[in-house]
Amino acid sequence: MNSWNRQGRWFALVTSIIFVLLLSACGSSYGSGSSSSSGTTQVKIMVGGLSKQIYLPNKLTQQLGYFKQEGLDVTLIDEASGQSSENEVLAGQVDAGSGSYNHTIELQAKGKQMEAVVLLNVAPGEAEIVSAKEASQIHSVSDLKGKNLGVTELGSGTQTLTTALLHKAGITPDQVHFIPVGAGDTFIAALQQGKIDAGMTTEPTISRILSSGVGKVLVDLRSPESTQAALGGSYPFISLFMNNSYVNSHKDVVQKIVNAYVKTLKWMHTHTAAEIADKMPADYYAGNKALYVTALQNQMAIFSPDGSMPAGAPQTVLNIEQQSNLVPQSTNIDLNLTYTNEFVSKAS
Repeated sequence: MNSWNRQGRWFALVTSIIFVLLLSACGSSYGSGSSSSSGTTQVKIMVGGLSKQIYLPNKLTQQLGYFKQEGLDVTLIDEASGQSSENEVLAGQVDAGSGSYNHTIELQAKGKQMEAVVLLNVAPGEAEIVSAKEASQIHSVSDLKGKNLGVTELGSGTQTLTTALLHKAGITPDQVHFIPVGAGDTFIAALQQGKIDAGMTTEPTISRILSSGVGKVLVDLRSPESTQAALGGSYPFISLFMNNSYVNSHKDVVQKIVNAYVKTLKWMHTHTAAEIADKMPADYYAGNKALYVTALQNQMAIFSPDGSMPAGAPQTVLNIEQQSNLVPQSTNIDLNLTYTNEFVSKAS
């Protein structure tokens, strides 16, 4: 073999190796703040139910164009619950997830690190609903012992909230039956068909149930005040969370994302529920825009005014988690690693 052929084959081998390495890099699961040909930064965010009002700031930020203003090309991925979002963030399949803050505490107890970078809800915006068929038998949380209780998904924030309520009534999780039934039509069907006796759900599902007579509210967590009364403290809920390692290595991207959300939260608090609803996709109304607007108006107080985590609120959530045995009391939790106000404080 002459030297020219040897050199040619060597060059082809090196070129192939470089090509494979480039493909591997491009195939990374994260959007990783990568820039597109247009100069925007691509970001994937998984949301635990885009049409649920508690998650409203996610879609609204996109509808208002605030992601684009920050130079972001954001893909919002709809999932059944915050639990699914948590799993995808941990796996590196998405850059961020929108779900309940308590996930970050529970994960740290398992040796994993994820933090909330902007808070969307200062209260859950949920309610424990009792089936109309069972309303004559269930008058308080104490009456839920032995019942089939609906949650969006096993391990979800709705199950955590239900467990906390049960604990205050002296009921342990093994004394009830948790049934994953999603939200919206599937939750309503589960009530109607007797699959569940009661369950935790959100707006606009709550108002749809009340207006149709399918169920009644047993415990209302749709305001900071009612949440304080039911749980014994403030309970920050929906947030945007990311792997701590991602936050530390993509601070410029995280800042842009948080800037966009803070703009949205401030916009929400200077506009009416009707004006906010006008910005949302029509299919989010579930066929009744007036009902959607009323439901939103009734729980506007749950949305954070600026995205910051209130002082003392993480400790309240941790206390509830430990009292309910969702996090072992012997586990040392560093709350400073479960959230940060660094980016919110810098947001314009």
